[in-house]
Amino acid sequence: MQKTIYLLILLFSLVSCYTYQVKKQADPIDNKQTSGKDVALANNTSAQTKNTTAESQNLNSQQPPVNIKEKLAPNKNVRIDVDGRTYKVIVDKWENDSLVAHPVRDSKKTLKFHKNQINAERIAEKRFSQPIADIITVVAYAGIGVGIWALLQ
Repeated sequence: MQKTIYLLILLFSLVSCYTYQVKKQADPIDNKQTSGKDVALANNTSAQTKNTTAESQNLNSQQPPVNIKEKLAPNKNVRIDVDGRTYKVIVDKWENDSLVAHPVRDSKKTLKFHKNQINAERIAEKRFSQPIADIITVVAYAGIGVGIWALLQ
C-alpha cells in the first residue's frame, strides 16, 4: 500500500501543465455578410451575383503566407518539425535564413536549421494548458480528501 502511494506521488509530481500547441491561423474575412438591401440589389442582375461569388471564393482560397521568422522569435520555447524529425528547442536568433537554437534540455549544444527545412505548419509553442491544470487540481483535492478520510478511520 505504501509503495503504491509513493508511486502515485511520484507520477503526479512529473505531470506538467505546459503543453506544445500549434497556433491556429485566423481565417480571412468573408464578404458574405451583407444587409438585406444589398442582397436584393445583387439578385436583380445575375452578372453581379456571379462576380461577388467569384470574389468571395478568391478570398477564401488565398491564405496569408506563414512567416516562420515571426513564429520563431528569440527566446521562444517551441517544438519544430525539421525533415521528418521533431525537435524541442529554445530559439536563440536568426542568421540570415538560418535558425540558431539549442535543445530544451542541453543549452550548450547549438542547432542550425535553414528556414526551408522547417515545416511551418507544425510549429508548436509551449503554452499553459488550463484543462490539464484543472484535472491535476481535482485529483490533488481528491487525494487530500482520501488521506483525511483514511486518518479518521
